[in-house]
Amino acid sequence: MNDDAVPGRTGSRARAADDAPFRPRRARAVGLPVAAVLGVVLAAIAVGLTLAPTTDWTLADSALTLLFGLLLCGGLVRVVSVRAVPTAEALVVRNVVFTHRVEWGAVVAVRFGGDDPWLLLDTDDGQELAVMAVQRSDGEHARAEARRLARLVESRAPRAPRS
Repeated sequence: MNDDAVPGRTGSRARAADDAPFRPRRARAVGLPVAAVLGVVLAAIAVGLTLAPTTDWTLADSALTLLFGLLLCGGLVRVVSVRAVPTAEALVVRNVVFTHRVEWGAVVAVRFGGDDPWLLLDTDDGQELAVMAVQRSDGEHARAEARRLARLVESRAPRAPRS
């Protein structure tokens, strides 16, 4: 029997699955199409109003509308592109604005409960880091991802030798 098919064993496929990036599902499924539709609609408005003979819409108005659309679409894409990538040494968490690298040994706890919209990491310096890649709106998938991250922390965090 293949080690990959046995729960609890760590075959190469199981390790690859554990090392897969954490990404939200619903946010991506909704956000990317919304960004695309928003971009198309704002582009159509900008072009349509510029070409309409009965408006005072200028080329500058169209350019600013397109710029506004690009900023909105870029913001939406950034929101849905949050992720957490496990490496051998650390977890690299990319949230909307900042990217953090947290060594496995610095993670004290993985919390996913209460009213928090996403998973939280407690670190040894007393800080709390949101991992927006694991979002409560993803339901059971998010709970499974939280368990996977907790297993990664447990297996990769260096432990002090027992005396």
